[in-house]
Amino acid sequence: MSDNRERVIVRTSIVGIFANVVLASFKAFVGLVSGSIAVILDAVNNLSDALSSFVTIIGTKLAAKSPDKKHPLGYGRIEYISALIVAAIVLYAGITSFTESVKKIFSPEAADYSIVSLIIIASAVFVKIFLGLYVRKKGKETESGALEASGQDALFDAVLSFSVLASALVYVLTGLSLEAFVGLVISIFIIKSGFEMVAETVDDIIGKRADVEVVRKIKKLIKQEPEVRGAYDLIITNYGPNKEIASVHIELPDTMSVDEVDKITRRIENKVYEETGIIITGIGVYSYNTGDNEAKRLEGEIRRLVRDHEWTLQLHGFNLDSENKTIRFDVVLSFDIERKEAYSILSKELEEHFGDYKFDITLDFDITDV
Repeated sequence: MSDNRERVIVRTSIVGIFANVVLASFKAFVGLVSGSIAVILDAVNNLSDALSSFVTIIGTKLAAKSPDKKHPLGYGRIEYISALIVAAIVLYAGITSFTESVKKIFSPEAADYSIVSLIIIASAVFVKIFLGLYVRKKGKETESGALEASGQDALFDAVLSFSVLASALVYVLTGLSLEAFVGLVISIFIIKSGFEMVAETVDDIIGKRADVEVVRKIKKLIKQEPEVRGAYDLIITNYGPNKEIASVHIELPDTMSVDEVDKITRRIENKVYEETGIIITGIGVYSYNTGDNEAKRLEGEIRRLVRDHEWTLQLHGFNLDSENKTIRFDVVLSFDIERKEAYSILSKELEEHFGDYKFDITLDFDITDV
């Protein structure tokens, strides 16, 4: 699967390089012959797209390297670095285009289009549409963010090329030159696209919230086990496309043996991997009280008291140790409150209402719980 994914990305990128180099060559020729700044900038944009595809190939090849002692989880995140380089290339092209367009506004030069030039520009629009649809489709199939971005960028380029064609037609029919202004608009959109690519890639590098549907699917799979009362604290760490590792806590009856817990955790790990491709490397266990009416009563009262605060999202992992008069549980907090402040408030209220017990409270933030 990994080898096939790499081949598809490389092959698609090569198609993109070839198409963009050809388009850039024709547009540069048309731009130089006609003296059109807008067409020349459109050619520069195609060259930046070709360079982006080349960077994507290098990033994909490096990311596919096998894990080693120094990087035991592989090199998958290199794809995000390559995507960041692509974004930087796009930004550079946009800023350069903006500068040249501004110069042409203050020092305009008349363009001279031929029928052949107009046909070449029109053909470029259709080529970019087909290229964009093709690359975006392959990007979705391989879950390659770089390819999807390239495909979307190509479709956007088709719109920009159409605007160049429209300005050329306006000039031919009316003599009104919109070249520099169209070039300025193109450069602004290129810069905007570059910043969006940077923001999206930086999110992947920093680490962002896991997909809600994936989280729900994993928890549903876990709770298919009859003994599991709940699944919590699911953390999914991304090490590159299709390389995700997770950990989770599950609630099990306090009557289960270690052997039984071992069997159920192994079943969960296998099931989640088969259904999602995500590797669960750690499963923590909360034990819940069985056959203890006092525990149920206390849990209900404490849950109501804790959840009375808007910044508490969930209480789980409740357990009463009657012999030592100790109660332990986890509380999931929103990002609207500091951990120390929340702990201080909850500890004070619990002590006032349940002074006979000691509390072991673990505070979690809302990472993936849904």
